[in-house]
Amino acid sequence: MIDTIEILKKQFEINDLYHQRSNLCFITGKKEQLLSILQALRDLHNYTHLVMVTAVDWIEQNQFQLTYLLHNYESRTDLGIRVFLDRECPVMASIHHLWKQGRVYQQELHEMFGIDFPGSPDQDIPMILEGWQGPPPMRRDFDTKKYSEETYSNRERNHHEPEQYMKQILYPEEN
Repeated sequence: MIDTIEILKKQFEINDLYHQRSNLCFITGKKEQLLSILQALRDLHNYTHLVMVTAVDWIEQNQFQLTYLLHNYESRTDLGIRVFLDRECPVMASIHHLWKQGRVYQQELHEMFGIDFPGSPDQDIPMILEGWQGPPPMRRDFDTKKYSEETYSNRERNHHEPEQYMKQILYPEEN
């Protein structure tokens, strides 16, 4: 894996190499070079499996971090490629043409974080939050409590001690 990273460093602006364990490393690349990095890893270095794509909201730095995790079956290694996006205008090139399942990850990240992947199929079709009217709920500035108070009515809740309640439900004649 180190050889692969050294080759990538000669072709792309790669930095922040982090070894999590012997078969898992993370690198940080430029947003503009991501598709080329991913394609090189897939086509030239046998990182053929897209394990996942995820996001982190670094609200203090006004950035989103996208992490693309790839797996190489031959070497049994995983390589994570991180890129950073401006939080105010989060747009990233789509990878659905490199891995078909990329469409699903991008659809979820669009829905939950508001990150745009132009050209990604079904991006605007709700996947999880059907009928959702609020802002993207995984952004750190989303106020869950405020949203709940404004959206759902307050109602009286009956609290039952589980053991006693189950006895009443299951064995009402004994009470």
